[in-house]
Amino acid sequence: MQYKNTVTVILLLCAVIAFAGCTVPTGPGPSATTAPVSGSYAGSASAESNLVPSPTDAMPDNNAVSVTVQEKVYDATIPVVFDGGKGQYLVKSIDVTLYTSDGQVTTAKIGTNKDDLVTLQGTRQTDRVVVTVSEMNGQTYKVADVLSPYRQH
Repeated sequence: MQYKNTVTVILLLCAVIAFAGCTVPTGPGPSATTAPVSGSYAGSASAESNLVPSPTDAMPDNNAVSVTVQEKVYDATIPVVFDGGKGQYLVKSIDVTLYTSDGQVTTAKIGTNKDDLVTLQGTRQTDRVVVTVSEMNGQTYKVADVLSPYRQH
């Protein structure tokens, strides 16, 4: 009889935990889809607030891919290269957003083949580059968020 009571209490506790939402997996969920923005960032936020990098998302190891934001070139262009990775076959699209120090916001897409490249026109000051990877299963990961200073040599 005591065994049945213990099992009943354990099952009741499991049900309470499940209904409380404690079993919801953590991690990045699918993000909302918005239209790409190009051109001036008119209105709400200042250019300085767009130049603050934020943390990137951790991709599952078996889905991991790499994108390299290379050093800004003397003419202020910023090369961004898709390096591939274990999850390359799952990649649906790669979006690159450039926030320039003068308040402009530009977006571009990189191909999904290894060594595909996009070159963005930055400024002769510090700019910010954000790279997001969308997978075929609907997951979106921010894989890079870096500042790109202008080298003066």
